[in-house]
Amino acid sequence: MQRHVPLRLFRRGPAAEVKLACMVLLALGLLITDANWKTLNPLRQMISIGLYPFERAVMLPRDATYLAHDWYNAAAAIKAENEGLQRQRIELAQVTSNAAQLAAENAQLRRLMGVFDKTVEQPAIVVEVLYEPANAFNRRLVFNKGSNAGIAPGMPIIDEGGIVGQVIRVTPMSSEAAMLTDEVVSIPVQILRNGLRLIAFGSTSPGRVEVRYFSSDADIREGDMLVTSGVGGVFPPGLAVARIESVERNASTGFARAEAVPSSHPERYRHFLVLQVPVDGNETPVNASPSAASLPTRTEPAGATPKSK
Repeated sequence: MQRHVPLRLFRRGPAAEVKLACMVLLALGLLITDANWKTLNPLRQMISIGLYPFERAVMLPRDATYLAHDWYNAAAAIKAENEGLQRQRIELAQVTSNAAQLAAENAQLRRLMGVFDKTVEQPAIVVEVLYEPANAFNRRLVFNKGSNAGIAPGMPIIDEGGIVGQVIRVTPMSSEAAMLTDEVVSIPVQILRNGLRLIAFGSTSPGRVEVRYFSSDADIREGDMLVTSGVGGVFPPGLAVARIESVERNASTGFARAEAVPSSHPERYRHFLVLQVPVDGNETPVNASPSAASLPTRTEPAGATPKSK
């Protein structure tokens, strides 16, 4: 027997505009919570762990291309490197005797002056760039090692030229770093020429670093080299940061502003060093990675932490 179902002429339930408004409010709430509190960090780490195999799978074609390219150019690269090493061996053989004599004189002068060598080995971790997030407002890099290798937020990153940036977020198997030119990074620096202490910030100009909050009559010139001052306890002193490109002085306010070009070149390399310095009052972490390197610094490391947005 066929049952008669009443015909529903009108749908019941909330309107589509109400649903859209609720979703927008929920999204804004999640954005505000994530920007001001760390309550979503466990969820972020779980999602990152789940996405890590897919990230590696997406990178496989790129890695295969690099491997094929490296294999194709291996013979020429080895030959050129061998010729360079032979040339260096001949040049170094000519200065060996002078170097030994200078080392002996230096040791004697240190003993006479009562200067003690306080150099220690600063542990470091070699990391490789996994990918660069596509963001027009921030300069970030994601590396292939995280807290399992001994990396913690706040640790500085260096390359051959000097300071590259600072780690800002860490997951067990990866880490994210803000570049030196990112606006969230600030580093205590000093001018190598006269020792004037300043603070370097990420600039709104692409590929530049700003030096702000110093008097207009300060002794700073174009071409001055900025190095880490060792203030703050994170960045070891004496590492190259940037070179002053321009100085703008405002006599009416009494302050000046300078722009500098970073000495590091993160866009040219794939491998960097993460210095395992004490962060947040903790001791220097034990390196858990077999590929970790050591970088000699003084026993009085110092530095700065990223400024809050």
